[in-house]
Amino acid sequence: MSDNTFATLTLNPKADRRLRGGHLWIYSNEVNVAATPLKSFTAGQQVAVKTEHGKFLGLAYINPQSLICARIFSRDAKYPLDTSLLVHRLNIALSLREAVTDQPYYRLVYGDSDFLPGLVVDRFGDVFVVQIATAGMELVKQDIVDALVKVFKPAGILVKNDSRIRSSEDLPEYVEVAYGEVPEWVPMQENGVHFNVPVFEGQKTGWFYDHRASRGRLADYVKGKRVLDVFSYVGGWGVQAAAFGAESVSCIDSSEFALDAVEANAELNGVRDKVATIHGSAFDVLKVLVNEGERFDVVIMDPPAFIPRRKDIKAGEQAYRRVNELAMRLLSKGGILVSASCSMHLGRDRLTDILRASARHLDRDLQILEQGGQTFDHPVHPAIVETDYLKAVFTRVLPAT
Repeated sequence: MSDNTFATLTLNPKADRRLRGGHLWIYSNEVNVAATPLKSFTAGQQVAVKTEHGKFLGLAYINPQSLICARIFSRDAKYPLDTSLLVHRLNIALSLREAVTDQPYYRLVYGDSDFLPGLVVDRFGDVFVVQIATAGMELVKQDIVDALVKVFKPAGILVKNDSRIRSSEDLPEYVEVAYGEVPEWVPMQENGVHFNVPVFEGQKTGWFYDHRASRGRLADYVKGKRVLDVFSYVGGWGVQAAAFGAESVSCIDSSEFALDAVEANAELNGVRDKVATIHGSAFDVLKVLVNEGERFDVVIMDPPAFIPRRKDIKAGEQAYRRVNELAMRLLSKGGILVSASCSMHLGRDRLTDILRASARHLDRDLQILEQGGQTFDHPVHPAIVETDYLKAVFTRVLPAT
């Protein structure tokens, strides 16, 4: 197969520089629309990307209605996006995961970083949960399922396409079992702790594998301590803290469904007597706890993305500061605050600066003990800064002297 097999997408002069540097995205203003009008393409169509001089740069799929109008998936014209290429990419992704862990619980495909832009696949043993964010990947959905079946012979595949991000590609939201059988709750393990994960009703794929390493680090900080887990979801941090020997753990979440899962997961690990749940808005509950004079030895702060878009930076940074100041007010002398962020638009340096300013506003001193982030199943694409989003800062908060 040659590049002549595909319709051509011609770039403007010098618009190839980022792509030559390894980037995979093409913006609509980088396309020579006089030579190749965007309206001549259909959403999801595979195209050969070329410079203004006709030099081949790669194969991409296109969505003429999107700001990121094309995403490269192959640098070789012989490899279109089909079952064969997907099998190859899955095997490459699997080889990385299997080199690091012998447990079949991880993010198998992390979009651009695994050279499959617009696709996320999480593995829960022999059940796989797929999320598709782009029209190009949506068109090869059956190829994705066929490739997973060929490589893994799974018990079930759930396609969980209910993310609002799909609206930017004019895609409908839906959830469907695409292969085999998928139970409402699937078992998994993380850091030796057992969980049941709500893959149908839970957030995103049902679990957040990205903080795996940082949650494992809790073992050195929580033994015999009183722990508060804010924005707890189904207990990824809090239940692990209890399993690692915490004296008590209180989990705050606005979802009763999530808190029921916390209690069930605590029971699963024999630590139900250590874990309490508090239903309500995190900001409101934290204020009540402060007014009641409550104190905790360790506070874990892992909120949703307060900065989903660049225009939200100012308001989002204020939210991070408010919630971390409330957390610091609840710490006992010399207590540990684990402050996390999944907002790509909040840099690591900016998060630590917010924590420093919060401590000084309360007339307290701050020590940064260690920092965590993404690991093997969320590899960072060095040319795409958006793939590097996760932060976890372990701090010690002391009275100023």
